[in-house]
Amino acid sequence: MPMEMDTTDLIARARAGDHNAFRDLVQGHSRELQVHCYRILGSLQDAEDALQETLVSAWRNLGEFGQRSSLRTWLYQIATNRCLSMLRADSRRPRIASPLPEATLPEPTGAGDAPPWLEPYPDVLLDHFVDQCPGPEARYETTEAISLAFITALQLLPPRQRAALVLRDVLGYRAGEVAQMLDATQESVQSALKRARATVDNHLADSSSGTGSRKPARQPDTAAEHRLIARLTDALERADLDALIGLLVTDVRLSMPPAMLEFRGIESAQRVFAAVVFSPGRTYRAVPTRANGQPALGLYLADPHASVYRAYSLLVITTAGDHITTITGFNNTNVMTRFGLPRTLPETD
Repeated sequence: MPMEMDTTDLIARARAGDHNAFRDLVQGHSRELQVHCYRILGSLQDAEDALQETLVSAWRNLGEFGQRSSLRTWLYQIATNRCLSMLRADSRRPRIASPLPEATLPEPTGAGDAPPWLEPYPDVLLDHFVDQCPGPEARYETTEAISLAFITALQLLPPRQRAALVLRDVLGYRAGEVAQMLDATQESVQSALKRARATVDNHLADSSSGTGSRKPARQPDTAAEHRLIARLTDALERADLDALIGLLVTDVRLSMPPAMLEFRGIESAQRVFAAVVFSPGRTYRAVPTRANGQPALGLYLADPHASVYRAYSLLVITTAGDHITTITGFNNTNVMTRFGLPRTLPETD
């Protein structure tokens, strides 16, 4: 009851033009709204923009909030429709898919599922975000619903299917609530969900083909996972290709957004690492971090003309047991700075 009274008071003060009251009203929802926008848009930069536009819209339209639904539901409705408007307007940054310029890549095994705009989400932000207890219709666990495979699968869906699936199967809103939030009929929402679930589940099954189940066969952030990532770090820093290949499952998948290419299987992975990562004269340092609830490494390449290692790539790792099933490399130093990683590291003795 005191919480309800505090919220009612904050709403009244915010409607009267009190910016501080509005800030207090929405600050507890901001992080989860950003994650929601990230799921739909697949890009942290775009999600940040969508969140800011959501908060501006909420401030301007607070007088229309009739408290027929909760404030949280109202904010999610605004955020969802803001994301859909961004997608319809094609207002997002240019998407250029191109291979790495530093080396000639081997022939890919296929076109990758990861879209050019895909970005990882830092766990340092997730540490401050706790999902509200999902509603009765939720189908995906919190850890699965932020994984890079799930975010990639969502980007395969048409925008409204994407929004419907996130609202119902991740957040757990009922079909009627989703229909109201999307200004759609309940029948159209159910139809969209049926198609969306098939696409997402098929993608997740393919992504975890070496695990024997749809969901990743792993318990994240365990001692075993730490040992595996330590072995990967050691193999990268010693340029030990054989040791690195020994950590991979037979049908390992490699991708490097924004290049929409996929390399699948041990032999293909060996060619990629030999041509791109372990080409002559290259030495690395790797710094552990976490992205999308998964282990990750900030990879730094030694500068031959200076006594520093320069930011090179962020590798997001998917594991199953004591092996690696997927490596997604983001060759963008701006991505690394979002994880609090420096642009350079000093040489070590």
